[in-house]
Amino acid sequence: MSRKSKSEIAEIYQGMQDYICSELEKYDGKGKFREDKWERTEGGGGRTRIFENGGIIEKGGVAFSAVHGPTPEKILNKLGLEKANFFATGVSIVLHPHSPMVPIIHMNIRYFEMENGVHWFGGGIDLTPHYIVPEDARYFHQRVKETCDQFDSEYYPKFKTWADNYFFLKHRDETRGVGGIFYDRLSGKNDDHFENILEFSLGIGRLFPEVYGHFMTKNSKIPFGPNEKAWQNLRRGRYVEFNLVWDAGTKFGLDTNGRTESILMSMPPQAEWTYMYEAKEGSQEEFTLAHLKKNIDWLNFPS
Repeated sequence: MSRKSKSEIAEIYQGMQDYICSELEKYDGKGKFREDKWERTEGGGGRTRIFENGGIIEKGGVAFSAVHGPTPEKILNKLGLEKANFFATGVSIVLHPHSPMVPIIHMNIRYFEMENGVHWFGGGIDLTPHYIVPEDARYFHQRVKETCDQFDSEYYPKFKTWADNYFFLKHRDETRGVGGIFYDRLSGKNDDHFENILEFSLGIGRLFPEVYGHFMTKNSKIPFGPNEKAWQNLRRGRYVEFNLVWDAGTKFGLDTNGRTESILMSMPPQAEWTYMYEAKEGSQEEFTLAHLKKNIDWLNFPS
């Protein structure tokens, strides 16, 4: 089996964007994506699809890009690469729901190649509930593990730990949410292995609307009030902090002169920062803060 070319991978990822957008519109039942095509001066471009004021999704984006050109010195130095032109393609998603009972979710699948032959896949999927519910965290991790296990039994434990360490706000000493998986610089040892990794990334892509559709359907029916909305805005603030301070994708996009509007589509429609916030003892907010920790085994967490 010969491995797919970079242009074929870009076409496949573009099809994944189509599939995910179609599925999310079905689950939401009201909103529709609007597409914004763009071109990058140095080479390439993309399709950013934005979802606003839906029945369940308040704001979200499903972005596809395929960009190329000279690799900036900053990227070469950071990644320890020799000077050569690069090509990068992928799909990136962040969804912010109206309801604080529905979690925020992020997914990214991407492929990077240089003209000197260096190449790798990266990506991940992670869940950021405003309120941590062990049952929901367990369901999410079970589905992610099932997908990982179809390709390599070592993927889930390895990439779960990687996600715990990556999606971590060092300045807050807390994880962004209940984690998921994260992987980077995963390259094929041969053509068959290359294709296996590509299929793994597509498996994560296909899983995404199914898993989030589950939460959209189930959790959007849970009642909430002003207290929960205020908490949602505080947690959205933490999301902003991670994306602007720690997220490697944001930094890569800006360092390669990417399209700012598409890079920052992950921002929530509004967020808040309350000085010295303290959760009430015994509250769901306190429970959530106490479990924003690394290395929690959500698969076997007590009910």
